[in-house]
Amino acid sequence: MVSKQPRKQRKARYTAPLHIRQKYMGARLSEGLTKQYGTRSAAVITGDTVKVMRGDFKGTEGKVQSVSLMDGTIRVDGVISTKVDGTEVPRPVNPSNVMITKLEMKDGRRASSIKK
Repeated sequence: MVSKQPRKQRKARYTAPLHIRQKYMGARLSEGLTKQYGTRSAAVITGDTVKVMRGDFKGTEGKVQSVSLMDGTIRVDGVISTKVDGTEVPRPVNPSNVMITKLEMKDGRRASSIKK
């Protein structure tokens, strides 16, 4: 039986292997994609176009540069912070705070799993 204790739930997330962490990287699909594919959410991958729905960069739309399963975050084009020395660094975004507006369908396995 799985524990109900919050500390054990948190520990399970922090110590989860990468193939389980992939399941935590889901984001909502836009209305058009929801009607087209018949599902409300999908895992975010590099190359998807997303719109930030929450936070300082709300409304920003861009392509996903990278996905970090260890952090549970994604990097999006246009979501950048400027350091004190003037260099720009990508700001990590939680996938639950974005909406996928265009899917990257080059992976045949992903295409078949979403079109089910």
